[in-house]
Amino acid sequence: MPGVSAPAPVIKLVQRTTEPAATQVLRSTAAAVIAFVVAQWALPEPHPAPLTAPLTALLVVQVTLYATLTTGIRRVNSVIVGVLIASGFSSLVGLSWWSLGLTIFTSLLIGRCVRVNEFVVEVAISAMLVLGVSQVADTAWERVFETLVGAGVGLLFNLLFAPPVWVETAGASISGMGKRMGSMFRTLGEEIGGNHPVPKAAARLHEARRLDHDIVEVDASLRQAEESLMLNPRVRQGLLYRVVLRTGLDTLEICAVVLRVLTRTLTDLAKARTEEELFPADVAVLLRELFGHMSDAIEGFAVMITTQIAASGEEAEERLAEALGRSRATRDRVADLLLANVQEHPRQWQLHGALLAEIDRILDELDIDKRTERLGEELDRRAADVHERHPRIQTVLRRLRGATRNRPRAEA
Repeated sequence: MPGVSAPAPVIKLVQRTTEPAATQVLRSTAAAVIAFVVAQWALPEPHPAPLTAPLTALLVVQVTLYATLTTGIRRVNSVIVGVLIASGFSSLVGLSWWSLGLTIFTSLLIGRCVRVNEFVVEVAISAMLVLGVSQVADTAWERVFETLVGAGVGLLFNLLFAPPVWVETAGASISGMGKRMGSMFRTLGEEIGGNHPVPKAAARLHEARRLDHDIVEVDASLRQAEESLMLNPRVRQGLLYRVVLRTGLDTLEICAVVLRVLTRTLTDLAKARTEEELFPADVAVLLRELFGHMSDAIEGFAVMITTQIAASGEEAEERLAEALGRSRATRDRVADLLLANVQEHPRQWQLHGALLAEIDRILDELDIDKRTERLGEELDRRAADVHERHPRIQTVLRRLRGATRNRPRAEA
């Protein structure tokens, strides 16, 4: 009904269900239940509860289809090895503290030998589970069958119900990163006038250093988005999306590093000018204007790389171009004033030069032409890597494309 809004708790619940963690909980639960039901139906009566099937389904079903296919085999291998170890121990000894310890030790040791990589612990987990629910060796093959059922259900679940694409989640993380950097530029502009206390300058330096932690979190979100695009049947041009977001994050990371260096320069100037203004009034006014334009440019860049609709992308690109143009014009005026000021008072002239160099580096990284060139180079590099890894497949694909193009000409 128009005019009726959902309660805040409902809105929060819906928002949470769109997150990777919530989706993984729902998918894993459904796959585990289906695996349990299938194993119960397939095994002859009487038989103990087929808990190994849902266990395997839980381990196999991942957030992305790529992760499921790349880690599923190792996960199934780890569960089967654990089942066989537990079955062997159940036929020789009962369940006690020393037999449990021996089972865990053997599982971890054999797990490294069979090369299940990061899933060594899951060998011991599977062995303990089977040893606890069944202490007779006759059920060994049933447990292996349950494992295969769980693995099959997990793989089919992700193939039939393709996992969601986490591009929007990664885009929101990158946009948030751009907004934080833009907000920091505005804060620097507001504090640049008059006497600049050293503690305030140092606080901005620490804030810039904290951006490194934000970059790590955004990178993790982007890696998940990249995996969700790989081998996903619902996605076209997945490589282009991955390259656009990855190169965009690389640019923001470089800008974050330069921003940290810039705050270091301002902190050094504040330490050298504790009894006077950080910059003359006319320079401070222009620097405030410049940092405002750079803030718009950083935020516009983040919007541009996370916008998938062509019309909105062109709009964001135009805003970025305008912000960069204003930033460069203001930067030139600041350089002229700083040069005149240094000629009269040459103290800390090198810090003025460093400040201008850092501003130039950020504006250069955000340049649209440079980004276009970087995108082309990265796409060419990845295409060359794919060709080197799978040359025969690429040859067949080229021939198929050529046949498709030539068919309309032949019919004409």
